[in-house]
This record gives sequence, C-alpha cells and structure tokens, in this order.
Amino acid sequence: MKQADLVIIGGSAAGVEATIVASRHYMIDKIVVIRKERKVLVPCGIPYIFGTLGDAEKNIMPDALLGTAELIVDEVTSIDRASQTINTAGGETIGYKRLILGTGSRPVVPPIPGIQLENVFTIPKDIDYLQNLQKVLQGSKELVIIGGGFIGVEFADECRKMGLNVTIVEMLPHCLLLALDEEFCSLAEDKLIEGGIRVITANAVRALHGENRVKSVELSDGEMLNADVIIVAIGVTPVTDLASTAGLEIGAQRGIQVDSYMRTSDPAILAAGDCAETFSFFTKKPSALRLASIATSEARLAAINIFEPRRMNPGAIGVFSTIVGDTAFCAAGLTERAAREAGFDFLTAEASAPDRHPGGMPGATAVKVKLVFERASGKMLGGQASGGTSIGELSNVMASFISGGATAEDVATFQAGTHPALTASPIVYQIVNAAEQVFVKLR
Repeated sequence: MKQADLVIIGGSAAGVEATIVASRHYMIDKIVVIRKERKVLVPCGIPYIFGTLGDAEKNIMPDALLGTAELIVDEVTSIDRASQTINTAGGETIGYKRLILGTGSRPVVPPIPGIQLENVFTIPKDIDYLQNLQKVLQGSKELVIIGGGFIGVEFADECRKMGLNVTIVEMLPHCLLLALDEEFCSLAEDKLIEGGIRVITANAVRALHGENRVKSVELSDGEMLNADVIIVAIGVTPVTDLASTAGLEIGAQRGIQVDSYMRTSDPAILAAGDCAETFSFFTKKPSALRLASIATSEARLAAINIFEPRRMNPGAIGVFSTIVGDTAFCAAGLTERAAREAGFDFLTAEASAPDRHPGGMPGATAVKVKLVFERASGKMLGGQASGGTSIGELSNVMASFISGGATAEDVATFQAGTHPALTASPIVYQIVNAAEQVFVKLR
C-alpha cells in the first residue's frame, strides 16, 4: 500500500493551490494529488474557449504547477477514516496522515421537461464535454442560454463571436442581479443587446421541446423560442458524495461542513473550495458563493492548517469581475440590495471620472464607482464599478478595504498612486471621492 503525508483529492483551483502552499510551508516527504480529469481547465476561462481563445487546449492549467507532488489520474471511490486510507477505481489504496478534499462542484440541472433532449448542455469542467459542445455550436444557428449570471452572460458574449443568434433567458428582473445593483445590471444588458444578443428577463423556461434533439424552448409566458442548442447555466452544487459516504458532516448549503481553519468533522481531513461549506464575511451565516478566487483562498488556509490551526478564515467576501463587449463590471462585498437584505443600516455614494488624466488621453474610459458603508461603524461593506478594463484590479482594491475593516474616513484619505496613462486623476479618483461623500454625511 502506498503511503503519503498529504493526499489531495481534486485537481482544479483548490487542489492545485493546496499543493503549492503545502509544499511551500512544510517539509513534506510525499504529497499525492488525485484527480479524475486527464487535463484541468482554468475554471474562469471556460467561456472564452468558445470565442476569444477558440480552443479548449488553450485554457489548460499546467501540471507543472504541482511541483514534486505525485499526480494520479484516477477516481477516488471511498475514504476509510478509521484506517486513514482512500481507495480508487483503478485499484489503488493510499494511506494518508492528512487529507484535503477539493472535489469542487457540478452544474445544477433543473427539472425542466425535455431537459434530457440531445443538444442540451451544462458547463462542467470537462475538456472532452466542452470540445463536443464547441463542435455542436459550430454547426448550429440558434442558441438559448438559460441563466443570466456571470457564466450565462459570458457565454452569450463569446458565442455571438461564433456567428450564433443568442438569447439569454433569466427568471430574475435583471441579468447579473445576484452580483450587481440594478443600474449596473441595466448597463450590462444594454451592452449585450448592442452586441446583437436578445435578453429576456423576469421569465422562466417552462419546457424544452423536440423529438430526440431540442428544437424549441417554451417560456412561462407562453412564448416559443427556436433553439438548436441549449446551454443551462443556473449555478452549481457542491460535490460531497465521498465526504457524505465517509460520514463527514454536511452543512445547510449542502457543502462539507468546515470550521474557521477549514477542518471537517474529522480532524485529519480538511476541505476547501466549492465542495466546502463556509460562511459570509459580513453576516457569519453559511455562504453559497462559489468562485475560483474563494477556492484558492480557502485552499491556502487548508494547506497552512494541515498539522495545526495557524490561520483563520475571515469568511467569504465575494469579488467578481466580467466584461461585456468593451465594458467591464466588477464588485466586491455587498451590493446595496444585499446590504439591505442582510439588515444593515448603510449609506451609499457614487463617483464617476475618466480612468486616464486628462480625459483626452488615448484609451480613456469613463469609470463609475458605487460604494456602500455601514452607518454606525463607517466601515466599507461593498463596492461596484463599471468602465474599461482598468477596473479589473479595482475590485481587488475594494476587497482589500473591506477585509481590512476600512472606514469611509480611511478610504477618503487613502494615498493612491496615479499616472496620466494608467489611472484617474488624483483630484477625481473615484473610490476616494465616493468615500469622501459618505464621510461628510457621517460627520
């Protein structure tokens, strides 16, 4: 029987990051990484396979990231906690001193009549499946995407580049409404429509129709849409089969229950990423956020804490960014709507300015920033922005303020480095100016 100091199950974002960090922090004789996939896709790059990249092979995470860890491409079929061993479909038994579960998530498949028809696809992290989807799309004309979250919107924007007629169907009043406030959602929808994409909101899919292959989509209001291909992008659910069968505790959001050190109900087993049940930075309640950025952050904590509790998880903040056409959108923390639903008493402020100075500099784009602060403490709860690609890192700046407990005064007196070709003017720096407005109100 093979023996390892650390076994990591799962080779996507959480598994790779846990391997890197464990190797960096500890002198471990043997790390074994086990995954089912022959190749691992960069999760956030999946939509871009279909337009910008054009090939799934250009969206691969290199195995070299695993360093000296032993990689086994196989499926783990069971965990024996008593003997601290795992068994694989290939017949291997491997003992572990510590085990990290990074089994990820799988797409939600809704119980819609006709969902089993041919040419109805979800978005798993499976290169063979996605290469088949790409072939089907290349021979199709009408694409309907069910779900207007980030994945649905990004797929729509990319698939239009393939010459497809694309329609998004979203049951909420706006696309991206779980991540952005209404004014940003409306702008994103305008950009989708400008790109030739039809956007249907506040409507649900009642049924899919066709004999063997899908031909049409019936909406809840009775409208029928022609469809050669359907992409279902309504979210994911944690993969917890192994953990559940092994008797590990499962949480309210159906993830593997972990403590603030990413330890499961078995002290020798930790979990991180989409499969783990963690909590909100703001409310401390279970969080349903599942992002690669959260997965890698949790994996770093799990790896650091494998032998002793050294660093606590502060909770999921949620940091998002995307681009529709030539307009980028980002958010960190709570939107105004989410803050209200969570019961916070808050103030908001907005500021707009070009992201270059003067505004006539080549490449200058108007950037709008909206910030949310708690009234009692003055602490920043969230921020959103729209504009050019320069805002990609703006979400990380906002997340840094939030995680550090920065107040409106802290942000308003923030010393920002600026340059005419790279940033907004220091006089109209959007985050500082929005925070200054709130600081004045609080005084």
